[in-house]
Amino acid sequence: MSTRAKVAVGGVAVGLLLLLVGLPLWAVLLIVVGVPAVAYLALDPSQRRRLRRVNRRELGR
Repeated sequence: MSTRAKVAVGGVAVGLLLLLVGLPLWAVLLIVVGVPAVAYLALDPSQRRRLRRVNRRELGR
């Protein structure tokens, strides 16, 4: 199983868990999408470039 697949399964699991806890759907979506977005924006520009370069290399570009 690839790393991206593991992350996707983890995201779905967290979303389902939050739904079971009783949070509304909009709050679950905000958490599942917002936390990674804020983490990416918290990186320095050089760290973002490095992350994009690594992702491109995995795709074989």
